[in-house]
Amino acid sequence: MDERSKKSLYIIIWLIVATLLGTVYTSYLTPQKTHLIFGATYMTMNNPFYEVINNELRKEIEQNGDELIVRNPELDTDKQNEQIEEFISKKVDGIFVNPIDSKKLPSLESARKAGIPVIAIDASVDNIDLIDCVIESDNYNAGVLCAQNMMKRMQSANIVLLKHSTVESAASRIQGFVDTIKDYPQYQIIDSAECEGQLERAMPLMQTILKKHSNVDVVMALNDPSALGALAAIESLNRQDIIVYGVDGTPDLKSLIKQSPLIAGTAAQSPLMFGKLSAKKMYDILQRKDIPKIIEVPVTMITKDNIDSYSVKGWQ
Repeated sequence: MDERSKKSLYIIIWLIVATLLGTVYTSYLTPQKTHLIFGATYMTMNNPFYEVINNELRKEIEQNGDELIVRNPELDTDKQNEQIEEFISKKVDGIFVNPIDSKKLPSLESARKAGIPVIAIDASVDNIDLIDCVIESDNYNAGVLCAQNMMKRMQSANIVLLKHSTVESAASRIQGFVDTIKDYPQYQIIDSAECEGQLERAMPLMQTILKKHSNVDVVMALNDPSALGALAAIESLNRQDIIVYGVDGTPDLKSLIKQSPLIAGTAAQSPLMFGKLSAKKMYDILQRKDIPKIIEVPVTMITKDNIDSYSVKGWQ
């Protein structure tokens, strides 16, 4: 090798070493981010279930010295997408979303492009590749448990379903119930209504159904607020021959299991666990730990037979 070639080789080696040293020096001097900011948007805050999740999530995040920004889209899909875009513009470190409509969240594509991790809470999204993890109850089994309890209590029944079909979790509960009774013709679904899981929407819808059908025996509601709306409608028409099932395990419904003969039971979820798990898994993602794509939290059937084993003053 001649002198000119040796000199060129030395220059190349020197440049490589200098670049590596500069990278190490820069990374050493650059402080690690210590204050993280997260965004959360729930389908509605007009539901104690989401309030409990959010309170637990906020507690876990603030204990780490970090911050949670919370938005309420009030069951407006466009508004929820705008809120996610707002989080992206704020360059948050992670997003928690409780989808209003599992198929209508194009903003998640923007979050993915921005490299912001997303955890879906209580319901998945249509394109699961756009999220890092979904934490939800075993929603299908919640419907199964309600149907099984009804079949033990009653040899036949005319059933009304209160639904929220655009939400994957709510649809799974109703599907679990329907699948369980489908091979038993003595259990007939005679009507249904989309109440979006809201008490104030479930009540008038249920009143209309009861005026149309005099032979209703059972109401299967997607959640406890809509079960309470159904109960209010039943009582307003002085009907004493209809039983109601819910899903959630709210303190209000658990109290009524003890007090009212019309409330048959609820498949209880654990919003406390949801909040804790969501925070933990988000930090795991940021620390590049492997986590499951889907985490299902078990549900428990609460009826008059076992209500004394549960607190009616708080959540599970």
